Amino acid sequence: MPHDRFDLRGRVAIVTGGNGGIGLAMARGLAQAGADVVLSGRDAAKGAEARGAVEEFGGRASFVTADLSRPEDCLRLVEDAKRSMGRVDILINNAGIVARHRPEDLNLAEWQSVIATNLTSAFLCAQNVYPAMKGAGGGKIINIGSMLSLFGASFGAAYGASKGGLVQLTRSLAVAWAADNIQVNAILPGWIDTAMGASARSEVQDLEGRVIARTPAGRWGKPDDMVGIAVFLASAASDFVTGAAIPVDGGYSIAG
Repeated sequence: MPHDRFDLRGRVAIVTGGNGGIGLAMARGLAQAGADVVLSGRDAAKGAEARGAVEEFGGRASFVTADLSRPEDCLRLVEDAKRSMGRVDILINNAGIVARHRPEDLNLAEWQSVIATNLTSAFLCAQNVYPAMKGAGGGKIINIGSMLSLFGASFGAAYGASKGGLVQLTRSLAVAWAADNIQVNAILPGWIDTAMGASARSEVQDLEGRVIARTPAGRWGKPDDMVGIAVFLASAASDFVTGAAIPVDGGYSIAG
């Protein structure tokens, strides 16, 4: 396969939740492959640092401060990207929050906040980029799921519901928009050493040991472990891949 099938020069990507963790790692990977990148997040100071980290690869980068639990911010993000960069070819729906409580202790406001941020924002951002992608002759949408897209956890009712729903949303969009040459896929990260992963280790008893014991690779993942799959799904190399939900987990999901 020619190397240039992975070339993203001339492409513009939006990465939500792109100011840290796996979002920033994927954004840097896309920039290294040649893409211009629009990052979004709630923390403007972190966003400024992230923008600088992406710009190190020589392309254009911008940061939009946005709370994607608000529908108007989802629209504003896409409109800002189109205005500043001229087009949108790639959308990575990575924004996510968690509320780790047993279901009987989870209040409605927490449930609604997780669903709005993790699932509804992905739908709205995809819906808002659709006209631009269709008009340009195609595009790539990548939704970031989780191991809780596959498994249940006593502490993950809202998060698991949002991430399971994200996989079904991926499949529905993939079918609906295939004729427009828009491929929609999901990445399901395993346990990754990020700020969210660190908080999980502190809140869930013996999580560190249990994850390592179950993972054939024998370690937690690193944010950079997400880069290869993100570039693949954002590039022409994946033009016949759509509706897939791909674990990147060191074998966690297939271990007995």
